[in-house]
Amino acid sequence: MGRYILRRVLQAVGTLLLVMFVLHLLTTVAIQLNGSPAQAFFGDRVASPAQIAAVEQRFNLDDPCFDQPGNPCLGPFVERLGQYASGDLGTNLRGREISDIVASAAPNTLRLFSVVLVTWLALGMLLGSVAARWRGSPGDHGIRLTSVLIDAFPVFVLLVVYRYVVAVPLNRWSEATFGENSWPPYWFRPSFDSSHPWATIIVPGILLGLAGSAAFIRLVRASQLESYQGDHVRTARSKGLGERHVILNHVVRNSSVPVVTAIGLAFVEGLGGAVITEGIMNIYGIGGVLWQAVRDDDVALVIAVVTLLTAVTVVVMIIVDIAYALLDPRIRYE
Repeated sequence: MGRYILRRVLQAVGTLLLVMFVLHLLTTVAIQLNGSPAQAFFGDRVASPAQIAAVEQRFNLDDPCFDQPGNPCLGPFVERLGQYASGDLGTNLRGREISDIVASAAPNTLRLFSVVLVTWLALGMLLGSVAARWRGSPGDHGIRLTSVLIDAFPVFVLLVVYRYVVAVPLNRWSEATFGENSWPPYWFRPSFDSSHPWATIIVPGILLGLAGSAAFIRLVRASQLESYQGDHVRTARSKGLGERHVILNHVVRNSSVPVVTAIGLAFVEGLGGAVITEGIMNIYGIGGVLWQAVRDDDVALVIAVVTLLTAVTVVVMIIVDIAYALLDPRIRYE
């Protein structure tokens, strides 16, 4: 197990470096084709060449390679690696430390993800288990049909419809019914409120979790159906074990390996969904920061945030791989 973990860590580091290099190449090509993003520092103001040069020097955009199409600009890339290795993520176009931006935005993303994860696991495990336990019943058909309908609506459609069609009347109704200073009006606010972060994140988190639960429901159902037909389940029942014990210890546990895989993949999808969710709902989180950075052509901030998201992703994938052995002793890595 130790050698396997070491091998996976080395693979993760290689993956992270590869993603960083590809991201560097993409931003370099964009600068070489479209010109320096230093103008974004001045907004709508027209900057003089001297001002543009000063900004380029400040943000390490003054290397001649950025004016040479096809040049990979390895020097700035190595310099950025050294800064990241020392814990320096640099500054954004407004001169604010990117580490401070991430530190202030991360708690809201963690709040969103906690709601998403609870919703996702609760719906997936509950409905998937019910559909597998009563296969072929009206409930099973209804659950599968509902999961297909959920898949038909992308998360951004759910969020746009909720914010512009559903949230406003619900907010007004809850204010009239429960009072403006009560909790329900904050649950249905059409945008994020930093003074009540948990209350205004609940509904967007549930919608994001609902959008991601459809495939998980079907996976749990298929996995548990396979376990129900296994010899170990028939043996457990022949020994006289209770149905609850059989389901929890022989069906759910033995069908958890593909489920854990899905959780890891869903986490990655959730990162992308968080960018959309936080952008549409004006949530000041990591996804919202990335959304705004792309709109502002803030290259340094985009690269730093994407690098952090990649690092989190590879760590989650390592944890998922290690969890395989804990859930299924038959799996051996050495």
